[in-house]
Amino acid sequence: MRTKIIQFTKSKYFEYILLSIMLVLGFTVRLYKINNPVADWHSWRQSDTASVSRVYLENGINLLLPRYHDISSIQTGMDNPQGYRMVEFPFYNALNVVLAKSFTSISLEVWARLLTISIAVVSAFFLYLIGKRLMGKYVGLLSAFFYLFIPYNIYFTRVILPDPMGVMFGVISLWAFLEFTHGNKKALLFISSVFFAMALLIKPYLGFYLFPIIYLAIKKYGIKSFFKEKRVILGTLAYLAVAFIPFLLWRGWEAKFPEGIPFYEWAFNGNLIRFKPSWWYWIFGERLGHLILGSLGLIPFTFGVLNTKVKNLFIQAFLGGTLFYVAAVANANVMHDYYQILSIPAIALAVASGTVFLWEGRIFNKILTRIIVVISIGVMLITGWNQIVGNFNINHPEIMEAGEAVDRVTPKDALIVAPYNGDTAFLYQTKRFGWPAIDNSIDNIIEEGADYYVSVNLGSKDTKMIEARFKTVEKTDKYIIIDLNKPIK
Repeated sequence: MRTKIIQFTKSKYFEYILLSIMLVLGFTVRLYKINNPVADWHSWRQSDTASVSRVYLENGINLLLPRYHDISSIQTGMDNPQGYRMVEFPFYNALNVVLAKSFTSISLEVWARLLTISIAVVSAFFLYLIGKRLMGKYVGLLSAFFYLFIPYNIYFTRVILPDPMGVMFGVISLWAFLEFTHGNKKALLFISSVFFAMALLIKPYLGFYLFPIIYLAIKKYGIKSFFKEKRVILGTLAYLAVAFIPFLLWRGWEAKFPEGIPFYEWAFNGNLIRFKPSWWYWIFGERLGHLILGSLGLIPFTFGVLNTKVKNLFIQAFLGGTLFYVAAVANANVMHDYYQILSIPAIALAVASGTVFLWEGRIFNKILTRIIVVISIGVMLITGWNQIVGNFNINHPEIMEAGEAVDRVTPKDALIVAPYNGDTAFLYQTKRFGWPAIDNSIDNIIEEGADYYVSVNLGSKDTKMIEARFKTVEKTDKYIIIDLNKPIK
């Protein structure tokens, strides 16, 4: 009996059963608070994404002209009366709307989260394939495990953001190129370039995924071939053309709508933080060390980085690209923790590699090493969850109540001023186009077409001033709605 059990655990069936269980559990844990309103952590960024989907749902899908409800000058520095949102190519939003229209019993927001969750499961599956190809089935299984169950990634792969979809496209591109280097199937090379193109259309920062691809290409052909062999030169040019031309075309098209392009220069080194002590502290101490790896997760991660006595240094090349990314996009990676979403596949592969390396006990006492591995991973998951669980909280439920009131008492085409420090989460709750802050004098905003003012800050100077000048439509102890078309005589 014991022999049969051992044989079963070594079979492919056991491997596939483990993988299936992980994928199902990975999907399930992300259903936690799936019905949350768009008012949890990073609600401003999620609202911007969800807003594009809602406009598509109400007005039809136009992939070339994504729009959202913010018509202010806050995000772009220019008046944006049409609400253009010229950032990522709206693959995510279009698919979200198709699902919402096909199955109307589920809300647009829940469908968006279900879509992100499904994307995460697909990404985990392809990470399993990559890890298995590189270092065997256990690295593959653990790569999927860490991608699915690192608490940071549990939250950030159930949000309403396009980033996880970009990661999925990038991971599939890496898998296809890795398989191409083993089998020489040109179809895989084409698949890799197409998915890389889609990744760039969603997040140009995913260009750092090119690091492991370049490593694999050099490993397969050698550096000299890129300058001497015609087929390698042509193949490289074809790959780059397919990968980058759609991105360049999209950027060229976006440039025609500058009022819809948010400020982005700040993301790179806007406050000159790159390589300063504070940058090292936030990127490696707070984000990688504490938030993502829960402190003790650094142990298997470090050994994964140092595990270079393997035939393939794909993981190290991937991590090198990640380091380039957090250094290049220095300010944004420090200011916003969701920017690390793109780095998780490389981190998951490294932690998996280090875990297997330590478990095999090639250097230290095997029993002690395994105890440390179990404790490290356990503490990583516990600490990580304690860090991330607060992200699910809804700290200002009054904006939902006020938003519902606006939707009830104002016309569908009304333009709303919903000041919330520039955060579009409040405006999104109203289901109306408008301003998430007073970016001009209230009289100028009224001239631009504003119809109603709604606020959950009853004591603010702006609210008191506007209440004194215009007729109040509805007021409670939580919010006030004012008709800007009816001045008090």
